Amino acid sequence: MAVEIKTHRDHPASMEERIRRRERNSGGEEADTIVKSGEGARRTYHDIHNPGSARQHGEGHPGEGDISGNRRGVV
Repeated sequence: MAVEIKTHRDHPASMEERIRRRERNSGGEEADTIVKSGEGARRTYHDIHNPGSARQHGEGHPGEGDISGNRRGVV
């Protein structure tokens, strides 16, 4: 069975480049973990983002201390 693929000859990217762009993850690369299931047209990407409570933003700090003024350790 013959399949006709219509393309513009004036397109700046090659056909291989256009296919590669279509197969990339559209969810972005900012996820903490990316899991790919399947291949080809049936592939699925799962972008997993850790909750904010599991992340540390910036350097650790000793905290305010308890009622006696003892530090609680680096967070």
